[in-house]
Parts: sequence; C-alpha cells; structure tokens
Amino acid sequence: MPKLPVIHDIQERDEGRNRIEELDLEFSNGERRRYTRLKPRGHGAVIIAAMPDPETVLLIREYACGVHRYELGLPKGRIDAGESILEAANRELKEEAGFGGRRLSLVRSLTLAPTYMAHQTHLVLAEDIYPEKLVGDEPEDLEVVPWRLDRLHELMLLEDCSEGRSLAALFIIREYLHHRGPAVDGPADEVRG
Repeated sequence: MPKLPVIHDIQERDEGRNRIEELDLEFSNGERRRYTRLKPRGHGAVIIAAMPDPETVLLIREYACGVHRYELGLPKGRIDAGESILEAANRELKEEAGFGGRRLSLVRSLTLAPTYMAHQTHLVLAEDIYPEKLVGDEPEDLEVVPWRLDRLHELMLLEDCSEGRSLAALFIIREYLHHRGPAVDGPADEVRG
C-alpha cells in the first residue's frame, strides 16, 4: 500500500450548498499538488436492502429529477443529526417503502466518486420486516416492487434502473447473503464496521 500524501494545508470555502476543500499535498516522491474535494455537509446517507424473504428484495420506484423519469432502486436517504446509521435506515425504509426491519445489519459503506468527494452511503440489510409507514418528504406515495435476487441480471439491463449505488448494493447483498448462509433469528445487529 502506498504511503498517503502529507497534507500541508487545507483551505475551505462555501459555494452555494457545497463546501469545497483545497488540499496542499506532498506525495512520497516529493511532488506537491493542490487537490480539490467536495466535502459533505450532512451526516452521510443510507441505502437499504429490505428482504421480505431470503430470495426477495424490496425496490421502490420514485421520480428522479436529474434524468426526469421514474427510477427503480433501493430505498435511500440521508442520516439526520443524532441518528445512528441503523436508526436512519429503519426510518427511511418506513418512509419510502412502508416497512420497518426488526433485524438490521450494516454491510459496508459505498462512495460515489472518491477521487473528489468525501460522501459515503452506508448499505444496510433489513430482515424480519413488518408493515409500518411513516410520513416522509416524498411528494407522492412510492411504488414498492419486490424483486428476486436471482433475477438481478434482468434488473441491471432495465433502462429505468440506472442508479449506480442501488445496482452495486444489490450485487453486494446477493453475495453477502450467499456467503453468510441462513439468517439467525434475534434482535437487531450492532453496527459493524
């Protein structure tokens, strides 16, 4: 593993809703460069793979302004101040899909563009789910679409399922469940790092 560059200085500035950091870096070979990164203002985000049974995950269909169409993907949202990752995941699941999870596990964290963004989205597996709806910030009810994990090869080719975090998370969950084996009944898991 290469040695991390030395940070000599960090300059911060706000540009609209974004915080920009400029880093004065020195690499192990003596080269110095200035890198710019986007620093998140919030507490991170969650993306939830809710499993009503061991072979099925719940997707939602919601309006995506960036591409002006309805997109199929996993429930997701930001972590509010004072919430743990698992609390945020359960809240977002209730708001977007109308379900809560009795057993929640942090599987791993994902980045969007790590070369210039520090934002992380935490992938949470929700099992032993039950119906419970909370009011969220969505302007309309979201359609919940059960999808079998053995049909991911079909999902990844759908034009209305293009969000990279959802696609990556679904394949990670499928592999995670395959290697983990059957779930063990019990209370919610602790956050594992």
